Amino acid sequence: MHQLVPPWLEKLLETSFFSVCRTHGAAARSESNMYCLDCNCDAFCFYCRSSRHKEHQVIQIRRSSYHDVVRVSEIEKVLNIGGVQTYVINSARVLFLNERPQPKSGKAVSHICEICGRSLLDALRFCSLGCKVVGIERNGNTSFMLEEISSSSTRRGEEELREGSQQDIYPPTPPSTSSTRRRKGIPHRAPFGS
Repeated sequence: MHQLVPPWLEKLLETSFFSVCRTHGAAARSESNMYCLDCNCDAFCFYCRSSRHKEHQVIQIRRSSYHDVVRVSEIEKVLNIGGVQTYVINSARVLFLNERPQPKSGKAVSHICEICGRSLLDALRFCSLGCKVVGIERNGNTSFMLEEISSSSTRRGEEELREGSQQDIYPPTPPSTSSTRRRKGIPHRAPFGS
């Protein structure tokens, strides 16, 4: 089962971030929000990265509503994140590291996380990387390995090109309508007076 989950991932999910760095505590950017995939050790700060992890694979952890997130652009280089819900926060696409408790609502939701039951925006299986790890350990029917995503997306891309569905990605621009009203001249204000 563990060959489906990279050895550093479970440690990453257990790591506590955003404490003050013990070495660089007096410096301005000393919060521990970096994680080295090569060393697989504790969180560290910006200055530790420059000195100890210069040539290593490092990802930066960010915060969203008191929960740890990672940018999709950083994590998808090393993990197959298929099936995990992503969100756009501060104009960056991110995903959550661990499950987030959600109060039960009376609303019917169409998509929920298979592990924790959190409502999802899209028809996906998991709300976070942590829930995907649990899903892999329970079922083994998904993986974080990149080979899986690259070969399947290549096949899918070849099929789309063959079928000509690439044209559907960019729908034609609708013709402009001349019914839009244009302002004519300078607007006149009501006269001042009493």
